[in-house]
Amino acid sequence: MRNTTRYPVEGANSLWHVYKTVPFWKVVKNFIVIQLGRYTPFLGMKNWLYRTFLGVKVGEQTSFALMVMLDVMFPEKISVGRNTVIGYNTTILAHEYLIKEYRLGPVEIGSEVMIGANSTILPGIMIGDGAIVSAGTLVHKDVPPGCFVGGNPMRVIYTKEELEKRWEEDPIYRNVKKSGHI
Repeated sequence: MRNTTRYPVEGANSLWHVYKTVPFWKVVKNFIVIQLGRYTPFLGMKNWLYRTFLGVKVGEQTSFALMVMLDVMFPEKISVGRNTVIGYNTTILAHEYLIKEYRLGPVEIGSEVMIGANSTILPGIMIGDGAIVSAGTLVHKDVPPGCFVGGNPMRVIYTKEELEKRWEEDPIYRNVKKSGHI
């Protein structure tokens, strides 16, 4: 189960109540900062914008690719470890507005994680250190450290142990376990 807090609403669907849950000017500021970050090719600048103006926790040497879309309403609920790559056009959500309720939940992405292009990460998700998320994946549940996951619905493709075995003969990844980088 995802780690979200549920808030019931009465009357119209929860999105009609949006500015009772998050200030309008916060959303405007976040939107502008996120759009600047989505299009800038300077990775250090993106990280600085996200840390300084959005309150996102971003580890050193983490890379947000072009067009990554952070949660515009609650970006401060997102944390990303060090040396992680978030692929092109990935969406990271910390909220979901439904008919009878809205939900908020932190998104915790570990260190040395690879998230493929066009993935969507739902609120309340934890992705463990060294995990790999295949392109186009809907991340609707937690991802264990070191696993390779993908698909819609998301499933484990390789466990950490299976992935390490596959990489034993790989000239790049065979030394990963020995060096302790993942």
